[in-house]
Amino acid sequence: MPMNGTTECRFDPILSHLPFPACRVDMDARLRYGNPAFSAEFGNAGADLLGRPLREVVATEIFDTLAPHLQHALLGESTRLQAAHHRGGFDRRRLEISALPCPAPSERIDGALLLIRDVTDDAQLAETQKQLTDHLAALDAHAIVAVTDATGAITAVNDKFCDISQYSREELYGHTHRMVKSGHHTREFYDQLWDTISSGRVWQGEICNRARDGSLYWVYSTIVPFIGADGLPFKYISIRADITQLKQVEQQAQRLALYDPLTQLPNRRLFLERLNQAMLASGRHGQHGALLSIDLDEFKRINDTHGHGQGDLLLRKAAQRLTRCVRESDTVARMGGDEFLILLQDLGAEPAEATLRAAQVGAKLKETLNQPYRLDRADDATTDEGVISTPSIGVVLFQGQAVGAGELLQRVDIAMYRAKANGRNQFVFFDMSQQEEAGKRYRIETDLRGAVAQQELRLYYQPTVDASRRVTGMEALVRWAHPTRGLVPPNDFIPIAEQSGLIVPIGHWVLETACAQLARWRADPHTAHWTLSVNVSARQFHDPQFVARTAALLASAGADPTRLYIELTETVLLDSLDQALQGRIRALRALCIKLALDDFGTGYSPLTYLRDLPLDRLKIDRSFVHALMDNPRNQIITRAITSMAGAMQLEVVAEGIETQAQFDHLLGIGCTAFQGYLFGRPEPLDTRPH
Repeated sequence: MPMNGTTECRFDPILSHLPFPACRVDMDARLRYGNPAFSAEFGNAGADLLGRPLREVVATEIFDTLAPHLQHALLGESTRLQAAHHRGGFDRRRLEISALPCPAPSERIDGALLLIRDVTDDAQLAETQKQLTDHLAALDAHAIVAVTDATGAITAVNDKFCDISQYSREELYGHTHRMVKSGHHTREFYDQLWDTISSGRVWQGEICNRARDGSLYWVYSTIVPFIGADGLPFKYISIRADITQLKQVEQQAQRLALYDPLTQLPNRRLFLERLNQAMLASGRHGQHGALLSIDLDEFKRINDTHGHGQGDLLLRKAAQRLTRCVRESDTVARMGGDEFLILLQDLGAEPAEATLRAAQVGAKLKETLNQPYRLDRADDATTDEGVISTPSIGVVLFQGQAVGAGELLQRVDIAMYRAKANGRNQFVFFDMSQQEEAGKRYRIETDLRGAVAQQELRLYYQPTVDASRRVTGMEALVRWAHPTRGLVPPNDFIPIAEQSGLIVPIGHWVLETACAQLARWRADPHTAHWTLSVNVSARQFHDPQFVARTAALLASAGADPTRLYIELTETVLLDSLDQALQGRIRALRALCIKLALDDFGTGYSPLTYLRDLPLDRLKIDRSFVHALMDNPRNQIITRAITSMAGAMQLEVVAEGIETQAQFDHLLGIGCTAFQGYLFGRPEPLDTRPH
């Protein structure tokens, strides 16, 4: 349809019937005609577009792209271009514009025709097709792809499938995947796979296949069923990734997981597997077996003296010796450190016979491991020279599964520790009395491990009084409020805590709680002058971080360090009067913390400690006080201690006072501080009067 006032051209009627925008411009690129579709696309609310420059009618982005092509058309050359067109918002469109010369009746060029077609959908389709093609190419390059029909017959494969299977397409088409079946998987495995995909569900998993040359390869497969109109799969696509190298790494890792890398012996995991198998076999055949636990005596000293490299060499040599002492059907394993386990099978149907054979092996092991180790060369020639590391060996018999594997391991360890306790370099058979003793200890140790976290520990406080029976301080004593056993006596759990190392976290909790209590007393005028004594174990005191941790606890609580007494026993000091100990004591004194020697008079060299250590207080052991009134010798010793301490300006605290007579006697010989049931039993603070 001509615009207002236009002069019709012979092309205008044709343009008017076109379903897409079309227009005619003159040699000056002014608009001379636009069809209805053009008006709808570029019209401006009824404005007269006729005679206006084309650059004012179409969007700038279109005209800038069109301008050079339009010049070619006005010179008689047809061109085609694409331009972007934004109609506002997110309506981004793609236009294809054909610019054609428009000849006058005289055959000269007097303008140009512009045919404009929206190809947005075409461009999007082309882009989608390109992305799909790229994705398929990427999939084909990195995945192993196969297509099968509903029966599982192969209908298509890609090149990677042929490469990894070593079969051509011609050999594969029409056959099922049985061609590459390895025999690694069970029939149930394949039945489950087929049941999954034939019911229309996707299956994923690892499959081991066999290539044409017999080599195995592993693939991680995803099998996708395509469902037809009848609801049943009509074909399947399998997409696989080659994981052969990954499986090889896994197998290598499994080797590392089952064998000790230093000695190449089975480790704990593999040993437990073999032990369980041996227990089953012994039950079926009525044969006894035995476990032997071997620990090398003084290995830590050898490691520290000669270095870890030489220690590792000794362990390798010990492993070789152990292996030579047993049959090929037996198992020697390294459990870690210098601990080895041996599993002996088929020792006989009678316990006596099995015991004799196990004892023979134990004797042979003891003899072999007693030979010196040459750490300067690989072999150990028969010689008297070298390092000695004798064995402590525990032995336990078993038959069937009457006793579990875990219990057997506990029993053989109990026997081995008994061998160590008996003097080392021997083997000991397990008996039930050892089990009962170890069981009690184990139960206490196990429960004790959670005592701090579960807030089962309590501090009880026993007063220290002066000559006027006025409270001058307290001693903090740890108690364990077990949820089922009730209040556990300190003698039942403190030694176990010492041996297991649990005394360190328990001692830290005691100090932390004590410092907090000191801070609370400091804020009360009635208790601000009180001191607080805390017992510190040897293991805790010799911890390199002990002083720093104590200082941090005092600072955090805001407690007065001059009110804290650290009580040490002679066990703490025994064989430790060295530079490290002296330095630790000096560091505590620098913090203004006071030191007390507990249980004075019961050790071997108390006078040495009085001479060499900067102590503040002596505590006379309760054993002297208990028999004080009945034993003149105790009276003499107590008087001597009090006199000597006074001369050295040391405070003396008498422990264990239960009677007025004891108190009066001690008061009479110059003792100035007292502690015992006569003045108060250890109690939690919330039960004590303030």
